[in-house]
Amino acid sequence: MMQPEDKIQEIAERAERLQEIGSSILRAARDELYLGMRFLDVALSSFSYQMDGQVHGFGTDGRVMYFQPQMLGGLYRENRILVNRGYLHMVFHCIFRHFAWSGTEGKKRADDGITIQERMRDLSCDIAVEHMIDGMNYRSIRFSRSLLRRETYRLLEKEGKTLNAQRVYKILSEWNLNEKDLTNLEQEFRTDDHRYWESKKPDQKPNPMLSRKWGEINDGIETDLETFSQEAGERDGDFLEQIKTENRSRYDYREFLRKFAVFHEELAVDDDSFDYNFYTYGLRLYGNMPLIEPQEWREVKKIEEFVIVIDTSMSCSGELVRKFLEETRQVLSDSGSYFKKVHIRILQCDDQVRSDQLITSAEELKAYMEHLKLYGNGGTDFRPAFTYVNQLLAAGEFQNLKGLLYFTDGKGTFPGKRPPYETAFILFREDYKEVTVPAWAIRLVLDEEDL
Repeated sequence: MMQPEDKIQEIAERAERLQEIGSSILRAARDELYLGMRFLDVALSSFSYQMDGQVHGFGTDGRVMYFQPQMLGGLYRENRILVNRGYLHMVFHCIFRHFAWSGTEGKKRADDGITIQERMRDLSCDIAVEHMIDGMNYRSIRFSRSLLRRETYRLLEKEGKTLNAQRVYKILSEWNLNEKDLTNLEQEFRTDDHRYWESKKPDQKPNPMLSRKWGEINDGIETDLETFSQEAGERDGDFLEQIKTENRSRYDYREFLRKFAVFHEELAVDDDSFDYNFYTYGLRLYGNMPLIEPQEWREVKKIEEFVIVIDTSMSCSGELVRKFLEETRQVLSDSGSYFKKVHIRILQCDDQVRSDQLITSAEELKAYMEHLKLYGNGGTDFRPAFTYVNQLLAAGEFQNLKGLLYFTDGKGTFPGKRPPYETAFILFREDYKEVTVPAWAIRLVLDEEDL
């Protein structure tokens, strides 16, 4: 009769074998994908592999790929291309940071506790990824498309735009899918288990380092693809355009705002330089006398000064302007990234500066938004705004101006010289590809649905 310790040893050895078999299958998929898609080398190799009996097939949290060994083995025996596609599917979820996409809309919950909106977001992510994979011409992922899949793509592509997850979600929402149609689409496009995503864990604090890591990988892929675009363009389908679309997202907008940050001391306990051991030891030894007091000032890097210029020419809609300002206010408010006292100038300009509003606090910015009135309806000339800001600089109105945001459709006359501060032209036109900004400026594109 087998002893308990022998049984435990047998279970441990079996688990070790299953872990190694599953890991070997995933490594084989990784290597096969790499042979054709070397621009994905870092992305493909960014995971460890971990067996999990609870996962449905496989899934990832952006660091680890979890797999159910029996299901993974069965899929591999059926057709290893399905494993390759599943691996690439999870990689694309991470590249486009689908794991962090969440929403607060929707209170009606199904029996399993998942809202219709959550199901739609999951489905949109899966469709966007599968559409991209199906558009790539590599033997390692080639697989026949079902009639439902082909018809879904046809309807979605009628928009004529890159199908990222957010856009797919918007289109699907307009379809008003019934339960049967929604379920059929889920069964067609679901490839991996999303249970490990940050967005599925509302009680868990998001990890900004994870999004930053995949953002950097995304940037590297875009560079590699543009370098080898001529030889790989036909095989990669819309992948490069999808990458570019993602790199013009809200994430980049936040990153750009951080470029305006400066170091200053702010009144707050500096936990990094404070030793609680000495503090509590002194209280124990002397009763009410700590040996060290917490430092009440600390150096932090936050936004203090920058300029927003609003193009108020006839080509810019007032509603889009309001949405842009609200997005800017939200980014600043959510991140806690600006000082309590700031120097933000909001200019309105068409072919001349029409309005100049000084904002010194979050409260003033909110009030400006609530009572927003736009001035001007002429043509677009960017030069007067830069001339005006340069005059403010010369007059000593700014102490450490780090940057200027110009919200516009991009149709206007640009300054000939680079200003002494970072500049970004925030474009919202659907035909943004036609817009070329000066080499010294940053070009960011926000779709209307991103605002």
